[in-house]
Amino acid sequence: MIDQIELSESERAFSNTQEFQDIKTATYEHLLTRIEELGSEFGRWSRNTVHQFVNLEVDGFVRINRIPLNEQEVRQISSALTNELAGMGPLEDLLADAAVEDILINGYNDVFVSRHGMLQRENLRFTDNAHLLRIVQRILAQIGRRLDESNPMVDARLPDGGRMNVVISPLAVDGPMVSIRKFRVEPLKPEDLLNLGTMNQEIYTLLDNAVKARCNILISGGTSSGKTSLLNALAFFVPNSERVVTVEDTAELSLNHPHVVRLESRIGGFDGAGAVSIRDLIRNSLRMRPDRIVVGEVRGAEVLEMLQAMNTGHDGSMATIHANSPRECLHRIEMLAGFAGFQGSENSLRNQIAGALDFVVQIARLANGRRRLVSITEVTGMGDNIITLQELYRYESYVGADGEDVDRWVAMGIFPHSPKLQRLRQQQGVKNSASELVGRR
Repeated sequence: MIDQIELSESERAFSNTQEFQDIKTATYEHLLTRIEELGSEFGRWSRNTVHQFVNLEVDGFVRINRIPLNEQEVRQISSALTNELAGMGPLEDLLADAAVEDILINGYNDVFVSRHGMLQRENLRFTDNAHLLRIVQRILAQIGRRLDESNPMVDARLPDGGRMNVVISPLAVDGPMVSIRKFRVEPLKPEDLLNLGTMNQEIYTLLDNAVKARCNILISGGTSSGKTSLLNALAFFVPNSERVVTVEDTAELSLNHPHVVRLESRIGGFDGAGAVSIRDLIRNSLRMRPDRIVVGEVRGAEVLEMLQAMNTGHDGSMATIHANSPRECLHRIEMLAGFAGFQGSENSLRNQIAGALDFVVQIARLANGRRRLVSITEVTGMGDNIITLQELYRYESYVGADGEDVDRWVAMGIFPHSPKLQRLRQQQGVKNSASELVGRR
């Protein structure tokens, strides 16, 4: 076992040296010459055939040029070149790693990777910025997106459901800036979040009842806090008999539901022609007989259409928003509505927000990388021209005897106010009455 670990470390050390990059570049040029000789035949080869071809060519190239490499190093060169010709180059292993959540590339030799919520520098590099750009162009070519000086910024959905954002020169000063957000092939279920400690059983029960009772829920949180994963999980509670329409800027949601209509916005051409905004899609979705409308992320003028939908019979709708607290979340909605040209008074807007929303679920990524629901807050109405809130559950961790953080959710002892959850209040009341009876005995 120790030998395997040391071997793996030595492989990583060699692949990050300039010698490795120089030999790989020279061998790559040799392979391109051989591929030109093969012509169109090479394009029909399977990955396994390409791998065998690369192995033979690399062995011959190293032997003829008397390059001092051992068998392990030759194997590394061959593997890297196979990824180069038939895959995604240095990104191949990271894209295949299920533990990787984000890949952040700041130029050809500066790569960071997020695993389990923790961001760390990866011992990986590209030959140069041209090499990095070549791999990025190969990925974008699969989805028909263009990246050049006239269009130096791209935000795209990958074939596997992930998201890729690229900024190049002249906007990016230090080389191509690439951000890849990966998503699970199988979305997390509510039971998975429960087992991971994202919530406790009481919150699980509340959210289950809230979704089934068609409460309007807004999921609030910071970047990479788990908003999309939580929204996917809540979809498991939606009854199969309902029709769900999802509206997103870049399609990321993967709702596990038998009747989902997925809509994605479209950027315009060079002159802006042909653009279709999230606002347009939400407005159109109202004509598609939706039972629920799910907005991937509220970030602009679409907030008005979302509020209108929630206030006009489309109960059970859900959305995510970037905010650090439930109160800040409401302030952000007001701000976005103002930017969108809301013509009514401040009091009128707040009445619409209070009438539309039932719950704000706040989720956060903690310093240790764990993602936790930190607050469940109910929107109860209006009072003194202010939207009134009552917090039902609050996350408070403490340090255990072993020095580790221990999760704890404090219940405020308040039943949800919403009439949609009357059945849940009755159930809780029966349980409390039974508990009191047992206590008296």
